[in-house]
Amino acid sequence: MLRARSLVTVLLAISAPAVGWAGLPIPGSPLAVGRAYVIRFNLNVASALPAGATVTCRVRVVPNLPGQGNASGQPAAVPVEEATGVTEVNGSTAFCAVEIPFSWMSSNTPSGAVLSYEIEAVSVASSVPVVVRSSAQQGLAVAYPGIGQTVNLSYDVTI
Repeated sequence: MLRARSLVTVLLAISAPAVGWAGLPIPGSPLAVGRAYVIRFNLNVASALPAGATVTCRVRVVPNLPGQGNASGQPAAVPVEEATGVTEVNGSTAFCAVEIPFSWMSSNTPSGAVLSYEIEAVSVASSVPVVVRSSAQQGLAVAYPGIGQTVNLSYDVTI
């Protein structure tokens, strides 16, 4: 009976978040972070695109984990969240939005996340879709949302 009680106690301790005596997280202990990013792209089309062209916006978010690696010096595996949106061009402007929900375990929540995006204007005038313009940005530092909140981001991009 004592052995079974000890096992239950150990299992409960493993599943509980790491907290100190004051009930605050222990620095460096993994915490669950899970919320959402909503990214809106305000697109300015520099010159006319072929008729029927569509615009895709792809966004990737990863935790910002500076100095993370494994024993062999290789980068550690990190969670990646991606989303894609598609829109049509209306004159010289277009708007494309994506939502990226995520849930990660992180011991480095103050560092937030890193966002990268790629915008492509695609012509479907022929039998094979062709990218006629693109714009990309990598390494944009973004803060984690507050508990239960969503971070709304907006970028102005010329294609």
